[in-house]
Amino acid sequence: MIKKILLIAFIAFSSITMVAQTTVTGTVKDAKTGETLPGANIKIENKAVGTNTDFDGNFVLKVSDNPPFTIEVSVLGYKMEKIEVTKNNQKVTVSLTENETSLDEIVVSASRTPERIMESPVTVERLDARAIKNTSAPSFYDGLENLKGVDVNTNSLTFKSVNTRGFATFANTRFMQLVDGMDNSSPALNFAIGNLLGMSELDVNTVELLPGASSALYGANAFNGIMFMTSRSPFNDQGISFSYKYGLTSQKAAGDNSFHDVSIRMAYAFSDKLAAKASLSYLKGTEWYATDYRNTANGKYAVGDRSINDYDGLNIYGDEVAVDLGGAVGRVSRTGYQEVDLMKDYEAKSVKLNTALHYRPFGDDRLELIFNSKFGVGNTIYQGANRYNIRDFYLAQQKLELKGKNFFVRGYVTTEDAGNSYDSRFAAININRKWKSDQDWFTQYAGTYLVTGSHAAARAAADTGRLIPGTSEFQSAFDQVTADPNLVTGARFQDQTKLYHSDLNYNFQDLIDWAEFQVGGSYRRYSLNSNGSIFTDYDGAIDYDEFGVYTQMQKKFLEEDRLKFTASIRYDKAQNFDGNFSPRISLAYAAGENKNDNFRASFQKGFRNPTTQDQYIGLDAGAAILVGSAPDNLDRYTSSPLNVSTAGQPLVGGSTTTLSGRLAYENSFSASSVQNGAPAASAAPLVKPEEVTAFELGYRGLVNTGESRITVDLSAYYNSYNNFISGKNVLVPFYGTVGDNSLSLLALQNGDFKAFQVYTNTTADISSYGASLGLNTKILNGFDLGVNYTYAKFDFDQSSDPDFEAGFNTPEHKVKLQFGNPNLFENFGFNINARWQGDYLWESTFLDATIESRTLIDAQINYSVPSIKSVFKLGGANLGGKEYFSAPGVGAIGSQYYISWTINN
Repeated sequence: MIKKILLIAFIAFSSITMVAQTTVTGTVKDAKTGETLPGANIKIENKAVGTNTDFDGNFVLKVSDNPPFTIEVSVLGYKMEKIEVTKNNQKVTVSLTENETSLDEIVVSASRTPERIMESPVTVERLDARAIKNTSAPSFYDGLENLKGVDVNTNSLTFKSVNTRGFATFANTRFMQLVDGMDNSSPALNFAIGNLLGMSELDVNTVELLPGASSALYGANAFNGIMFMTSRSPFNDQGISFSYKYGLTSQKAAGDNSFHDVSIRMAYAFSDKLAAKASLSYLKGTEWYATDYRNTANGKYAVGDRSINDYDGLNIYGDEVAVDLGGAVGRVSRTGYQEVDLMKDYEAKSVKLNTALHYRPFGDDRLELIFNSKFGVGNTIYQGANRYNIRDFYLAQQKLELKGKNFFVRGYVTTEDAGNSYDSRFAAININRKWKSDQDWFTQYAGTYLVTGSHAAARAAADTGRLIPGTSEFQSAFDQVTADPNLVTGARFQDQTKLYHSDLNYNFQDLIDWAEFQVGGSYRRYSLNSNGSIFTDYDGAIDYDEFGVYTQMQKKFLEEDRLKFTASIRYDKAQNFDGNFSPRISLAYAAGENKNDNFRASFQKGFRNPTTQDQYIGLDAGAAILVGSAPDNLDRYTSSPLNVSTAGQPLVGGSTTTLSGRLAYENSFSASSVQNGAPAASAAPLVKPEEVTAFELGYRGLVNTGESRITVDLSAYYNSYNNFISGKNVLVPFYGTVGDNSLSLLALQNGDFKAFQVYTNTTADISSYGASLGLNTKILNGFDLGVNYTYAKFDFDQSSDPDFEAGFNTPEHKVKLQFGNPNLFENFGFNINARWQGDYLWESTFLDATIESRTLIDAQINYSVPSIKSVFKLGGANLGGKEYFSAPGVGAIGSQYYISWTINN
């Protein structure tokens, strides 16, 4: 199908020509250096007709318009120039002045209206096509980690999680990622799977990132930050571009493995009314092997190895199945399987196809209709409560958008299919049960031990008949288990959830002149459909919806409009919760003779709705059962049969029992109280929206130091949280009522209980605060030097809620350094990035552990060959070679080396 699309596109692009009446030729140069500028855009004012300069900075523009008319000449990082064309065959030389600093770049995300970064009322980080070319990281998405205040946590080679200002997880539901206005998150998981199914690097126009709460304009999920990726327009960026990247990943456990990354982009404007584009990307490589076999207990590292009876290795699965055999035998765990035997060669893969058709009925940007279709399929690894092998995962989005100078209306649908994905922990558990039941295994262990008194002999006897990885018998059992969606016997998880979304915005700037007013709104519907493998949708899809409306006013005051006041408010209502208001007020003042000293202050409130999993999950994850707290979910979940002790069987009337989800919320002990020897009832009210009150102060400006200028970007923030959403571990007794001081305590004593994770809100006071400082300048006649520092901290009294884990998961101190020169000499450039961060505690349902401090160095050199319109790039990430973990349980991250060839981009 993809081959057919590409063939049709190539034929169409090569067979259509324009009838030209006027020809304009010229050269575009840097006003300061006199060097020519390749890739500059030349277009007729208010029309989509245009062209680009070649690698020598020359252009030929052929149009059907008759003179006089005006052409606009622009390129990223330079100020646009307008040239009047008065005759046919006119030759022009255009000199563009480079923006003094990156603060002169234009952003849209901060206020939903174009403004310089210098004048933005909130903190904004930005990455454009020039920055992408110069990044030393293997991809533009990896390069986001070099931005000030931005964390990128590596789940796997193809799954990176972006976060700002703390509370990072791989399931980062507090951070929103939009691609051309579409929420790129998985509808079922509620978080973006990195750029696995996102945007091709060839098609990226800009990336804008707003750290901190942005709910006032962008809704409930823009709680901890939001990132906007916008693609190139086929009207402005035409032609065929190609990129091939080859490289190696190097890791002690996995060795050296090659990866390939191929992309092609085609765009053509058939006329000033109709344009189309298509981009295709393919990546294949090997994931980082996870081989941490240290013992764990109660969610933390513990002493011991497989030689101890109840060993539970971190990246070994199946050994979670353990039983206290009593007496001298004690607690014993089954022999598990290493993750490397369960991940199907750790294949990482991503295929992305993006097509778009753009129609401008008036031949200019006053009105534009866009149909956009995106498809992606891939393999990756996701770490949540367990480690999941995401195989043949499919995500598709279709969007229809109508936009003009002052408005947009868009609607899109997101569909996904989990493909052949499976849970590695349950794969191991149920492969074990294929060759011997738990009851038989533990019976044989106990019997042998009583005879020999040797744990080693008991394990050897019980393991008789064990399936050995690499054998056909093991592979047959593996295939059966990973194809079976019943977690009692299998490991596969199913999901065909859909998301329907629409939003609109109107700016009254042409109707009201004393201030700028905007209004907008959005509507979203989820249709959860996992066939009971994730959610409690056993008898059909679960539908629920939410909507929001907002307005914003922006007014400039004082002489030369130096003071800008912005106020916005948004109201959101979700089906299962009361509505919430999110206000934001900000002031920005431009001081100095040239308005180059900008001070800003903002206050805003934001909120986050509980996710689909917080509300409707019903999943036995092995160590605990996860049950969402939507009112209609509590009775819909019933556990699989649970084994009851011999002493407890008369009390339940059988050898097994089942538990409902409601018991986890209404008849349970807090796990911490039981561990501390003083069992007490849990306090787990049903989950409700989380709220944050955020304050921010900042300064952006230019500081003159002789002939050089230093750009300064300083910000500080304080966040106060209310009803912070948390998962809590509770223990549900098989019999008795918590607080009865009799049967329920007897159930704990007999081991007749089951661990649940419930979704609720903590009553504890939680606050986070931090600051960042960025300095950038040019030294030594053209070398770029940048350094930034980020401080992040949070306050929380653990004693006020012992069962709550904040999961701040962010280093207190981070320092990043950039040094390079895109024009060291003719056609040659280089860039070096260095990052240091201190150690910090990572808390998650998988494991709690300290992440060690680390220093990383990435670098690249690039060389342009204008005669073949090509750029060659050689680079590497983590050149020091010291492996590190971004979180406990993931594969150790080694070094990555690459060479790339990009044509006509």
